[in-house]
Amino acid sequence: MESLYHIYRRRGYTRRDFLKSVLLLSAVLGFPPTSFGQAVKALELKPKPVVIWLEFQDCAGCTESFIRSTSILPSDVLLDYISLEYHETLMSPSGFYAEEAKREAIEKYKGKYILIVEGSVSPRNKGVYCTVSGKSNVELLKEAAQNAGLVIAVGSCASWGGIPHAEPNPTGAVPVSQILGDRQVVNIPGCPPIGDVMVAVIAGFVITGKPPELDSMGRPKTFYGQTIHDRCYRRPFYNAGKLAGSFDDESAKKGYCLYKLGCKGPITRNACATIRWNGGLSFPIQSGHPCFGCSEPNFWDRGFIYSPLSVVEGGFGWKGILAGVATGVALGAASAAINKKFREK
Repeated sequence: MESLYHIYRRRGYTRRDFLKSVLLLSAVLGFPPTSFGQAVKALELKPKPVVIWLEFQDCAGCTESFIRSTSILPSDVLLDYISLEYHETLMSPSGFYAEEAKREAIEKYKGKYILIVEGSVSPRNKGVYCTVSGKSNVELLKEAAQNAGLVIAVGSCASWGGIPHAEPNPTGAVPVSQILGDRQVVNIPGCPPIGDVMVAVIAGFVITGKPPELDSMGRPKTFYGQTIHDRCYRRPFYNAGKLAGSFDDESAKKGYCLYKLGCKGPITRNACATIRWNGGLSFPIQSGHPCFGCSEPNFWDRGFIYSPLSVVEGGFGWKGILAGVATGVALGAASAAINKKFREK
């Protein structure tokens, strides 16, 4: 089976192009400079990863995000980069032939393949609300996870239950980890998650042979170790107490903080503000829309999207956030007073 380097060469790219991608990938994964040689060697020699991708209660948005990842790998290399043995949306075979391809892959690559799960799982009424080829989603998940080398839950539905899990949750939707119990699951939440993050986690597993370092909720620390607010380019306006009052007022046009318009960046952990979307082009806040916390558990039930954190029910720790805003306003006023006094001198 081909390595990533061989795929690059077959596609007409140079070794320099390959090295650039490995360098970018290493930077995104947070590898130290000394590990660059290891990354190059691994992606030169190791065969491309075998992936079995299951879809349950989902909208296929995570798949759409994945195939539009363009920052780390060229778009024409991406789907060649993995050996996608099973994916209901992307594979050519269907019906019996598709299920047979999955069964053969599970047996042939036992202990080596990566299982990616998109969508929440429904165990209610023996899984009748989500079945494929006559089998319940619970049965299919356990069957595929048993011999997987790595299990990744992509999207907030697979990671937390997502929108299907929202009240009143008629199908009893739950996250992948709840079904698999003690089995380690790498959660890559988001609705959808950033495509480049999904690619990086897969590539990191190929390079190191082990899952990324995870936080207490099973998320890769490299990408979910900080809140969007921590890295947001509008943060200085927040600190100065400069907040947009509406989507079309003068403060919004000046790029002021979107906190009052419902931004959930202060309580949302994701890499949107650094890696961004569409090849690093932008992310919601940069486009003028507040973050609504789609990568956090129960985001759909936490309150109306455009309500400020200070008035949303559900335990956001809004007192601390209000204190932060008050501090920002006070600092801004103090700074203005100092500047005025300095100018008067």
